[in-house]
Amino acid sequence: MVAQSKLSQVFNYQSWIHAVSGATGGCIAMTTFYPLDTVRARLQLEDPDKKGEARSTLQVIKEIINNEGIQALYMGLGPVLQSLCISNLVYFYTFHCLKAVAYNSQQQPSALKDLFLGSIAGIINVLATAPFWVVNTRVRMRNVSDTSDLANKYYKNLVSGLLYLAKTEGIGGLWSGTIPSLMLVSNPALQFMMYELLKRQFTKFTGNELTSLGYFTIGALAKAFATVLTYPLQLIQTKQRNSSNITSAPSNEPTTFKQLPNEVDSKSMVKIMLSILQHHGFKGLFRGLEAKILQTVLTAALMFTIYEKIAATVGVLLMKKPSAVLK
Repeated sequence: MVAQSKLSQVFNYQSWIHAVSGATGGCIAMTTFYPLDTVRARLQLEDPDKKGEARSTLQVIKEIINNEGIQALYMGLGPVLQSLCISNLVYFYTFHCLKAVAYNSQQQPSALKDLFLGSIAGIINVLATAPFWVVNTRVRMRNVSDTSDLANKYYKNLVSGLLYLAKTEGIGGLWSGTIPSLMLVSNPALQFMMYELLKRQFTKFTGNELTSLGYFTIGALAKAFATVLTYPLQLIQTKQRNSSNITSAPSNEPTTFKQLPNEVDSKSMVKIMLSILQHHGFKGLFRGLEAKILQTVLTAALMFTIYEKIAATVGVLLMKKPSAVLK
């Protein structure tokens, strides 16, 4: 009977409300601030020896528009939204299912337990969705490589990219960069821990439900906190995901889809980090942080705002109190 009760807590409409709300909010927010993520990826992958000091976000945006057109700022948006939708569905559903099982009506939420549950949800999410994000990186960076003939042919969209990657690089290619990704589960875990903590404290202090501005503010603070702490791992992850095995190209294809400077497939994340430190110093680990902070903080803040409002609205439509849905 207890097992049946726990099972009913997992497979209930509230978890699906959180999942759909999170996926919808994430897609809307990503679309709004996507050019900033394009800039972040460019700055993370460019060669500092050739580009010199890191440029500002505005400088890179102007450069992309002048050289490639405004459409280049939105390169790969479709696959990103597809992957983000899947990823947010998995993460939000798993996180809230775990919360439903872990907390009973008598237990008070705790930051440490939220961090633990967020980490478990993050691990499940990484293992389930890593191939989508590997292909995303390659789709978006295909015109950044020395030539783009091979990339443009096989990394046109999410499905063709997944099929080509599986055929040429196998399981290892599909899950490249998974080790730093697993370490990076600390990012959403820290973000959700801080978000839930701030939401509880603000609600307790004011005695009222948060406004849209309140959700936006605590979402921004939570994401900034998590991003700064985990940024070096995100940089390494991007470099690993973008690496391409030239020898895996079909024999009738030109082997011109080259790796970006200083990238070697066999490098571990530790070797990549040491290489960055050796050649570019400690600041090299934070190259592109400005664009990343702008993009992730604004995107997360808007996502949480939309997520909370959709969840509350659906709760009302289903004759449930918003507070019960957002619990």
